[in-house]
Amino acid sequence: MKYLLFIISLITIFSCKEEKQENIVFFEDFNAENLDKTYWNYELGNGCPTLCGWGNNERQFYTKDNVSLKDGNLVITATKDSTKYYSGRITTKDKVQFTYGTVEVKAKLPKGHGLWPAIWMLGSDIEEVGWPACGEIDIMEYVGKTPHEIHTTLHTPSSFGQSINTNVETLENIEEGFHVYKTNWSKDAIQFYIDNQLVYTFSPEEKNEKNYPFNKPFFVILNMAIGGSFGGPDVDDSIFPQQFIIDYIKIYQ
Repeated sequence: MKYLLFIISLITIFSCKEEKQENIVFFEDFNAENLDKTYWNYELGNGCPTLCGWGNNERQFYTKDNVSLKDGNLVITATKDSTKYYSGRITTKDKVQFTYGTVEVKAKLPKGHGLWPAIWMLGSDIEEVGWPACGEIDIMEYVGKTPHEIHTTLHTPSSFGQSINTNVETLENIEEGFHVYKTNWSKDAIQFYIDNQLVYTFSPEEKNEKNYPFNKPFFVILNMAIGGSFGGPDVDDSIFPQQFIIDYIKIYQ
């Protein structure tokens, strides 16, 4: 009887630990017919007049038509007609915002010179304090002009647009199939993983509003830019259409 009670206690302890690890804040597997506007916003246009080129000299025009759900995936498609480039960008701003936790995204990258897909986060106070005071957490950035490289970066007021808090991981087969991109974010550190392998940790010894503006709510952005200061400026027009495919996103604390 004592042995049985001991086993039950162990099961209870491990169950509690697992439950604590998997306190789901948000989970989206994109299995519906349409994007759920309870959680997601479309960002449309080219950023004008307030932020033309989305602040990075990007060349795409964001539309709803370039965002779709298919076979249980979110599909962001980059296209081109005779005059313009088109793509998609969605956010959870004002709908799913959280402080600290783990963000995990399973995604398949597009290929081609000029593409710039990204999984990232911005501080929810961006309208009040602006960028970079709001802080930015780039979970995954990929630029087609440098194949096989994944960028994970933090933007803060002290870096102001310079990617000094960053890691570039070279993975020869990263364009093949789906891969899991993850960040663990706490008051002490922000860690980045690719397929559960730790690739970068950001944890400045002294943390203040200038170098660690990460103690407040953030929201998620999924998009694929074309060209721009990071993705371009040259674009290979022969590559279109290209798809950035997201299987799921999970946020837990």
